[in-house]
Amino acid sequence: YSPPCPEPERVVGTLEHTDPSLFTVLAQDAVGGLQVWHEEGGGGGWVDVAPVAGTLLVNVGDMLKVVSNDEYKSVEHRVVIKSSKDARVSIAVFFNPAKRDASDVFGPLPELLAAGRPARYRCFSVPEFIRSRRESGHGRSSLDLFKIAADQRQME
Repeated sequence: YSPPCPEPERVVGTLEHTDPSLFTVLAQDAVGGLQVWHEEGGGGGWVDVAPVAGTLLVNVGDMLKVVSNDEYKSVEHRVVIKSSKDARVSIAVFFNPAKRDASDVFGPLPELLAAGRPARYRCFSVPEFIRSRRESGHGRSSLDLFKIAADQRQME
């Protein structure tokens, strides 16, 4: 929920970030305000995600990026305040792994690894991942902590 703001251009609704989940399902109202980072030929910029009545938006999260070995990219996004008259309301449901103990580890799915396509991330537990996110702060992804350097990538 973001209340109406008399000077919406001076306010940020949420900082840019990626979601730590597998994916997020979002229902947004007609006010809008969601933006995604879009790379454009070496540059990039923030692009509005226009609300479409009756639809749900699915954002890929960091955990899906890892288990897909970068086949899916987590979406960097933010919310800006768009209206001086209308409140913004959205509902987000975060889908996370059911297994969340320290003994449950996640990493790239073995089926996605092949010669010339080694693991890009080491395995980690959900508590380790959540701790890294907490220490990195809301606006920063902690995935770099789990990346395997290009010169050290090997088939397991």
